[in-house]
Amino acid sequence: MRFPHPPPYPPEPGRSAELRRLFADEARSERPDLTTLCLLMGAVADRALDEAGIDGVQMELDRLAGQLPFRPGGPHAWATAMRELLGERHGFGGSPADYQRLESSLLHEVLVRRRGLPILLSVVWMEVARRAGAPVYGVALPGHFVVGFGPVDEQVLADPFDGGRVLSGGDAELLVAGATGEALDPSMLAPADPLDVVLRVLNNVRAWGAARPERSEVSLWAVELALLLPSHPARLRYERAQLLVRRGEFLAGAAELEGYAEVVSTFDGPSAERMRGQARAARARLN
Repeated sequence: MRFPHPPPYPPEPGRSAELRRLFADEARSERPDLTTLCLLMGAVADRALDEAGIDGVQMELDRLAGQLPFRPGGPHAWATAMRELLGERHGFGGSPADYQRLESSLLHEVLVRRRGLPILLSVVWMEVARRAGAPVYGVALPGHFVVGFGPVDEQVLADPFDGGRVLSGGDAELLVAGATGEALDPSMLAPADPLDVVLRVLNNVRAWGAARPERSEVSLWAVELALLLPSHPARLRYERAQLLVRRGEFLAGAAELEGYAEVVSTFDGPSAERMRGQARAARARLN
């Protein structure tokens, strides 16, 4: 089989359907596992990631956790130990060029390349530290994901994208101001829910695909996985419909437009009618 683009390549339809079912089941479980969801996402993107590869990622995270010192101390000591292990010893970090690679949003690739987007590097940090017993969680600062250690009143932040640099309060304020132009609000420092982390990763993938119209299949699987999450923006259905039409799947796109129009019609009749018109236009393209 020939592929028009460089790897990673998606799996066969049957395998893809099974992975999506597993993703939906995990996302709707009582305690969704962040590593599992990221790995299932990676397998949807990359046919090379099979069950053995998924097990290998879990074992590598365990191996890295085993290299941390036993209970190094408080939040600052944990942050320092993680920086020394992953940032300095193993070379995990990021650069602007990493934003140009789809692999930077795939956990299994980030673990091999030691490079990735801030949120995926933070997932590595969190999953290694958690296995070692650290009080760790993600912190979804606007525009830049980081890792937090310890309770809010003793919180220490680290930036895995910058090699695990421990952040001062002023550093966090600068990150937020640079991304939004606004002041740091204490609510921004709250621990991120695993499903919110997954949705943010998928948003990054969607943004990567949107900048590359020739890679619409990437945008499509990212939207479809996001729609499997228990909570997601309703407008993703409209985005999926547009992608299907753009890819020449006119009947499927029209059906999605009509379904979403029914939802929208309860509060925005004119928008719903426009979507129905788009659905008719999509069907007409089959003639």
